[in-house]
Amino acid sequence: MRSIFVGLTISMSLAAAVWGPASAQNSGMPQVVRGASADSSKSSTAKPAPTQRAAASRSAAPQRQTPQAQRRNAAQPEALRGSRYGGFAPAPSGPPPVLDTTSPRTLSLVNYNTQDVLTVTYWSNGAYHRQALDQLNQFLRDTRENQATEMDPLLFDVLWHTTRIVGYSGSIEVLSAFRSPSTNAWLASVSRGVARDSQHMNGNAMDIRMPGVPVYQIRQAAYSLNMGGVGFYPRSGFVHLDTGPVRYW
Repeated sequence: MRSIFVGLTISMSLAAAVWGPASAQNSGMPQVVRGASADSSKSSTAKPAPTQRAAASRSAAPQRQTPQAQRRNAAQPEALRGSRYGGFAPAPSGPPPVLDTTSPRTLSLVNYNTQDVLTVTYWSNGAYHRQALDQLNQFLRDTRENQATEMDPLLFDVLWHTTRIVGYSGSIEVLSAFRSPSTNAWLASVSRGVARDSQHMNGNAMDIRMPGVPVYQIRQAAYSLNMGGVGFYPRSGFVHLDTGPVRYW
């Protein structure tokens, strides 16, 4: 009888050892996972069994994505935005340019589509001038819809500093500035190079060129400012400037 009792005791102990952890997991007990607090990690000191370590290694190893998963990830908004804009730019190499922060800031502009001209000092003595900003808003309007918006004054600073870096003092040709949503949608339907969520609709982008200045020099000067997006279109002969995220394409 004693041997039978001992055998039953051993059997019950083995069953508890095997089924105990499983019943604890099923009862909703917290699991110690990577990234848990130090206090939580101290609650479990037992080392995992070799089979558990192997399973953990397999789960921690990077999984190769299927073509379907890759296509799904590529269709995410951030991926589409990055591919459209050419990716976010690293910090410009070399020392940053020395900027003139005291001189009055004057822009001479020519609207490429209407041939309107404007020369205006929009900043001096540490302040923007409301009347000059209103003139710029009207000049940079969507001429297709005859709509204007409040342009970002920082965009004018980007343009002005760019002219100073390349040493240009002539008239700047503006190919495109503010676009209404309807105008932008129309352009996107007829041109693959127009983003449907273009910064132009936000009033913080311009497509410009400086006659006599190579577009790559304009691109490099604007990029060195590290103040927004810079698009490079050498075949069309212009540079896109905006005050959105720092990036280049």
